[in-house]
Amino acid sequence: MKINYINLEKKIKIDFKDKELLIKSLTHKSYNNQHNNEKVEFLGDRVLGLIIAKKLLEIYPNEKEGILDKKFASLVNKKTCLEIAKKIDLQKYILTLNNKKKKNTIEDKVLADSCEALIGAIYLDKGLHIVEKVILNLWSSHIKSSVVTQIDPKTKLQEFSLKIFKKLPIYKVISNTGPKHKPLFKVGVKLVNTKFYTAEGKSKKDAEQNAAIICLEKINQS
Repeated sequence: MKINYINLEKKIKIDFKDKELLIKSLTHKSYNNQHNNEKVEFLGDRVLGLIIAKKLLEIYPNEKEGILDKKFASLVNKKTCLEIAKKIDLQKYILTLNNKKKKNTIEDKVLADSCEALIGAIYLDKGLHIVEKVILNLWSSHIKSSVVTQIDPKTKLQEFSLKIFKKLPIYKVISNTGPKHKPLFKVGVKLVNTKFYTAEGKSKKDAEQNAAIICLEKINQS
């Protein structure tokens, strides 16, 4: 399968000196178990965190650490990385087992991870100053929207439970089914005076958030 990486380079306004590094950053382990993007993804995750944390401190010098932490989490999580990946059509350039099978479907997690790997590759190829420019450009709209802090359902439920009962909500994994590469978690959550409210998700974290949503809805109805 022939992939034209020039279009991607134009979108991110980068001309890689090491083209093999670019290709490696977009090679999933299912395509090549030895030479893939896992390590450069590890690096990219840290580089992204550093740049976003630095920018938040510049924008909100007087903000409390807890609020900064929530803003930071919303900007560097997999959901946001997935949105950035889709914004630059990254799915067109990723090498996975599906390429060998001539399928076009690429899982969201693979897309989000590849976005971080690409950042790691830009850092290695161009250095910190250039990768900072790329990140701030791609994340610009998300950074602007961080003015409004969204508190996730799990945090809301925790704050409610601590305020009313002085105790944390209790979470428990009820089941973990499905294949290893595509699991389905079922999680329950309860407060001091409630039964377990259950929900499913593609990860334990997602299932906990979904269960927290249901629990909050039931509390508001009561």
